[in-house]
Amino acid sequence: MPETTSGGIMGNAVIRQAGYILAHTPDLLKWHGSAILQARHKNPDEPWLSEIPRHLRSFDQAVNYPPHQCFIGNISPAELETLPRPWLNVIQEGGTVGTFGEIYSESVLYGMLCFVDAFDLTVWQESFVQDIRGKLADHPTLASRGLMDKAVTASEDELALLVAQHAAPLWYGERLVGCVKAAHDLDINLSAHVMLENLVTKASAVLAGWHISSDMLEKVEYVIECSEEAIGDVNQRGGGNLAKAVAESLNCLQATGIDMRGFCAGPVHALVNAAALVKSGVYKHVLVLAGGSVAKLGMNGRDHIRQGLPLMEDVLGGFALLISEDDGVSPVINTRVVGRHTVGTGASPQAVMGALISQPLKAVGMTTADVDKYSAELQNPEITQPAGAGNVPESNYKMIAALSVMEGWLERSQINEFVARHGMPGFAPTQGHIPSGVPFIGHGLCEIADNTIDNFMVVGKGSLFLGRMTSQFDGISVLVERNQGIVEDVVLDNRAAAELLAEAMRKVADELEAGGWHG
Repeated sequence: MPETTSGGIMGNAVIRQAGYILAHTPDLLKWHGSAILQARHKNPDEPWLSEIPRHLRSFDQAVNYPPHQCFIGNISPAELETLPRPWLNVIQEGGTVGTFGEIYSESVLYGMLCFVDAFDLTVWQESFVQDIRGKLADHPTLASRGLMDKAVTASEDELALLVAQHAAPLWYGERLVGCVKAAHDLDINLSAHVMLENLVTKASAVLAGWHISSDMLEKVEYVIECSEEAIGDVNQRGGGNLAKAVAESLNCLQATGIDMRGFCAGPVHALVNAAALVKSGVYKHVLVLAGGSVAKLGMNGRDHIRQGLPLMEDVLGGFALLISEDDGVSPVINTRVVGRHTVGTGASPQAVMGALISQPLKAVGMTTADVDKYSAELQNPEITQPAGAGNVPESNYKMIAALSVMEGWLERSQINEFVARHGMPGFAPTQGHIPSGVPFIGHGLCEIADNTIDNFMVVGKGSLFLGRMTSQFDGISVLVERNQGIVEDVVLDNRAAAELLAEAMRKVADELEAGGWHG
């Protein structure tokens, strides 16, 4: 048992570091996005499919897109909000490297696929391998990683033959540069396309993990991977464990781990579970991370093309959060303020927001006004509105404000002011689990450090009905707040306590005996 700890036997869990990455993947979108694959399978002559090449963005356009600069931390959500809409018409030059992470090119992601491939499932054109090595030679962090040192190469004809035999093609513009082979002849769970999806998730999760400092990665004892891909084979389709596979690539030699899935609510479930593991003393350092989703690339592409827009769902997302024992400085995950959508909650917006927002706040004597910022579903409205899904973040903040009115915490005339003060614009790409709750955490850590805010609430919501096992909705929330510093309390082990008690009893006996009592 420790000699000292914060707040008694159990200490606080803090968010010590955060990393965010994007990978621009126009060719993966074109050939492997789920909506495009389904449309091509149904009717390869579908007119909008032939329009895709004319609606793809360049790497520079993707990098300079303001929401992407916000995602990696070069501008704040407040700064993003001041920029005129549409953001598509604004060039926000900030470079590929941000406060929290980096935006990578598709060629770098391809190099990562080779790096994380443990079973020689990827095959590459030799000239492309040399191209990647040349491009990475001057990269400050990737040059020494040896991304394509173990590349299996083939000629152009051999690659074309593999693709004809149902390997998943990897295109780079008009050039076939590689492929991903199936891991089994009959098992559809190990088909070429599924292996491509899994490798991409693993690769992008590793990229995010590398934005946690290497000295802390060495200390990580547990990894929770919370993306949307469930790896496995015909006998256990979601068996996992992608977390341990990622930990291996990150060289987290002291770590084990587990996958945690919950659709878009998964990352916040993972955050709360990580905090519980650290606060209970089971582990000192837990890494929560997730890679990107190939399936989500170009998901609303048909609508974007019909409206003459670029295909904005052209990036993969990834994030990593280091949850550690209390250091007296880093923001605390307050596990006393956890909202949860239970089986009996119901699916109405009022019931959902009540369970996730007002109930956990009321339980500790707080109101919605006591939370400086809410990070809920931060989907970029320039992606969702053309597809008919509206401005999701704005809708969430209006619902929280309406809930506040019902609770008597807010006047109806103050709704717009509440939304402006406690909300933020959506800036996350369509990557399923990524937008829900976690994109603001990096900004939140910085704003607490800068004394701009004192706390923020992370809200994850998930659509469990998509799995066709239940019509239930899901959601979970947790408050992150300023660290008040460690209060040192002495905690004694049993032997020390017994010795102190015995010493006290001896003193009492001596005093009684000196007073003439000999009972």
